[in-house]
Amino acid sequence: MPIKFAVPKEFAAGERRVAMEPGVVKRLIQAGAEVLMQKNAGAKAYFPDAAFIDAGARLISTAGALRKEADILLKVQAPTVQEIKGLREGAVIIATIHAHRQPELLELLCKRNITCFAMELIPRISRAQSMDVLSSQASVAGYKAAIMGADLASRFFPMLTTAAGTIRPATVLVIGAGVAGLQAIATARRLGAVVQGYDVRSATKEQVESLGAKFIELSIRAEGEGGYARELSGEEKARQAEELAAYIAKVDVLITTAAIPGRPSPKIITEAMVAGMKPGSVIIDLAAEGGGNCELSVPGKKIEHQGVIIHAPLNVPSQVPLHASEMYAKNLFNFLQPMLKDGEFAPDYEDEVVAKSLLTRDGEIVHAPTREALQGGAS
Repeated sequence: MPIKFAVPKEFAAGERRVAMEPGVVKRLIQAGAEVLMQKNAGAKAYFPDAAFIDAGARLISTAGALRKEADILLKVQAPTVQEIKGLREGAVIIATIHAHRQPELLELLCKRNITCFAMELIPRISRAQSMDVLSSQASVAGYKAAIMGADLASRFFPMLTTAAGTIRPATVLVIGAGVAGLQAIATARRLGAVVQGYDVRSATKEQVESLGAKFIELSIRAEGEGGYARELSGEEKARQAEELAAYIAKVDVLITTAAIPGRPSPKIITEAMVAGMKPGSVIIDLAAEGGGNCELSVPGKKIEHQGVIIHAPLNVPSQVPLHASEMYAKNLFNFLQPMLKDGEFAPDYEDEVVAKSLLTRDGEIVHAPTREALQGGAS
């Protein structure tokens, strides 16, 4: 019997993405698997059922019936308690889990002997780039952040020559030159703004400048492990804030993207820095999932403080659901392909990518950092 991949509708409020797209359905079937889609699973991402059927998927009317047949459940967001209980014991779940947010789910996964892979745990190594969900979805968020900034700004992004005179271009500062920040820089540049970029990792300077933006160099350096910046000391944070404030006071749009998975977002923008910004300025805080980079950000809300608009959107990739879903589904396929042998699911648990993304197996939490973090929280 071929392995059955099952793709349900997403339960999370506001989630418009789906874990599959028709092109990947075809590739999974060609690999010897069967693909089951819940009816209307892709509707919010503008993938009609007919497209999945044409690709070879089998349509299942209800989520309950889908779960009963599933060998491997493919999701975007973490499963609900109902979804876990509806799977047969020993089934597999692959999704973005963020276990630190819902530790109770891990207990249930272990109790039901569910093997769970967390896509956000895939190691950031060269051969796993095509599987990197954090990067693919961050690129969507960075693009959308620049669009939101342009939409909320009180002035045009590009320079315009009009009958009423020449309009100077807007100035944009992007803090954080990871995938989201670089995409925000590139998009703001395409829209015609004058763009600056800043990151505590000096190695990002070349990337920022390659996109046509000016790199802001401060006295603070914080190279960390795994491509992330290390945490700054209190003294370093104070010096960073003092030096950044002069730049922030001059910009029209500030986009912040400094986030560390599983940890609170660093507070880079203080209330005093906001007070120093020009009336009509805009802050787009892409780190809202972790509480935000701005002290005044309210996750999921748009507020105005002393004439400055502060927007801290949540789940930004879901605002571009079609392409975000396509990218996520391709990440999934690239992750799954090496594990599919003649239609069977045969992971090599010694492989680095498999081992580091494996969260639960055989009734235990096997991902050591997650296990240690939860044990530390319980003590």
